[in-house]
Amino acid sequence: MAVATRLTGQTLRYRRTMVTAEDLPELIQDERRRAGRPITVGISGYCGSGKSTLARHLAAVIPGSLRMRGDDFLDPARSHQRSHDWDGVERERLVTDVLAPFQESRASQFQRYDWSRRELGAVERLPLADVLLVDLIGLFHPQALKHLDVTFWMDVDLTVATERGMARDQSLGRNHESLWRDVWIPNERDFGAEFDPRSAAEFFVTAE
Repeated sequence: MAVATRLTGQTLRYRRTMVTAEDLPELIQDERRRAGRPITVGISGYCGSGKSTLARHLAAVIPGSLRMRGDDFLDPARSHQRSHDWDGVERERLVTDVLAPFQESRASQFQRYDWSRRELGAVERLPLADVLLVDLIGLFHPQALKHLDVTFWMDVDLTVATERGMARDQSLGRNHESLWRDVWIPNERDFGAEFDPRSAAEFFVTAE
């Protein structure tokens, strides 16, 4: 079962310091009511840590929620290259076209990456919703953090997350071993050393 633990030392806005997966929807909806406007929920963690699984679950059980997939803002080419800051994550476009206008209930347009064509897809209108869920590597960066109302870190060790991610790729017939070894693992380590994304999260999410 997934368990979210609020980080020690932060101001508690909830009476409990540990919540189960079943509590997360209520917690997020409480935050929405408190904010009095649409809110953004950021879910980040290492590749293979379970970000998408949690986001899909929350999108299915939270009324009025919308999920934005991480791959929609992940450049197919640059995400396969070495960088210290996950350069392939297009945070500026995510903030400008999605996060900021969503929080302000402002009309906006955006484009998702079309991975089959390896280029940006058609222009879409940003849908209206109460809660926007975004699951993405490299999300907890200064450029994006101020536009995230609730933050969850998938608290899975890099080694374990890597094993899970590689197993997932193999089950899908993808041979990404060299990418994991030479690009993604080093990118995760560099990003963690420079930006300490784990400490930026409001909640840890672990699997028991």
